[in-house]
Amino acid sequence: MHRANAAKLATVDEGADERLRGVNEAIRTVTVRSEQLPRRTFRIFVELEGMYRNMVEQLVLYAVNNNITKFTRLKAEKYREVRSLYPQLPSHYAYTACQDAAERAHSFLRMRKIGRARKAYPEVRSVSIWLDDHLWRAEGLTSVSLATHRGRVNVSIELNKHFLRYVNRGWRLASEAKFKLDRRERRLIFYLAFRKEVSEYKPKAYITVDVNEDAEAVLIDGTVYLLETNLSRVTLGYYYRRKRVQEKYDRAYGLGSRPARRVLRRLGNNERVLKREIRWKLAALIVREAARRQAAIVLERLGKEPAKGMIERIKNSQLRHRVFQAAFKGV
Repeated sequence: MHRANAAKLATVDEGADERLRGVNEAIRTVTVRSEQLPRRTFRIFVELEGMYRNMVEQLVLYAVNNNITKFTRLKAEKYREVRSLYPQLPSHYAYTACQDAAERAHSFLRMRKIGRARKAYPEVRSVSIWLDDHLWRAEGLTSVSLATHRGRVNVSIELNKHFLRYVNRGWRLASEAKFKLDRRERRLIFYLAFRKEVSEYKPKAYITVDVNEDAEAVLIDGTVYLLETNLSRVTLGYYYRRKRVQEKYDRAYGLGSRPARRVLRRLGNNERVLKREIRWKLAALIVREAARRQAAIVLERLGKEPAKGMIERIKNSQLRHRVFQAAFKGV
C-alpha cells in the first residue's frame, strides 16, 4: 500500500484536445484586497453598503413571504420599487440586489423545508455587494473602477500570487464580481471570478475512492493509494483548544462572556479554513490523476446525513464529535 500527500490542483492535459467530447467552462474565484482608502473615499462605500443592505433585507423578506426563489420573478415584482428607494444609486445595484436576495431566499426556503431553519426569517448579517459589468471594470491589473452614488471611484488593488497565477495561465476575468468592506483597515475585499474553457472527455478508465476519517483509499491502475488527511488530529486539536479557552474565560469573565465568544468564533473559522484546504488539495490530487488517465471518478453514496447513521452505536462523546466533524460529505 502506497502513501501519498495531497497536492495542488493541476490543469487538464493539453493533449486531450483530440479526444474531446465537448467543451465546458471552469470558474475560479480569487480574493484580492484594495490599498488602504482615504477616510472620505471609504465613507462613500460605507454609505453604498448601507443602501444595498437595506434593499437586500426588504427583498429577502418579500421573497420568503411569497415563496419566491427565482431571480426573474423577484425582479419583475420588486425591481421598480427598490429602484425608487435610492434614485441616486446606479440602477444596476437594484438588479444585483434582486439576484443576491433571490439566492438567499432560495437557500433559506430549502433549509426550512427540511427542518433546519432556526428562525422564521433569514437574517442579512454580512453583505457582499454584487457587481455586474455596468457597475465595475478592471483598469489594467492594478486598479478597479466602481460605479457609486457619488460617481465612479477608482480603487487600487494589491496583487497576489493567486491572482497572477490565473492571469499568466490564460484565464480571463468574468464580468461579475463582488466586494465587501474591511472597516478595521479601510479596505475593500474583492472576489473576482476567472473563466476558462476546459476539455471534456469520454472516460477510458475509472478511479474509485473510499472516504474515511483520517485517510482516503484510492484505487488507480490496480494499485491502492492511501491519502492521509489527519482530520481527526485537526478536530481534536481545536476541540481541546476551545475547551481550554472556555475554562479560562469562564473563570475570568463568567459563563458565555463576549471575549470568550470572540475567541471561539475565531478558532471555529480557523478550523473550517484548514479543513477546507485539506479537502480541496485531496480532491485536486485525485482530479489531476483522473485527468492524466482520461478516467472517471467513482464515489460511494453517503446519503444526506451519513454521520447520524455512523454514531448510532457509539457511546464515546469524543468519538461522536470527531465523526460529526469529519465532513465525509465535504470530502
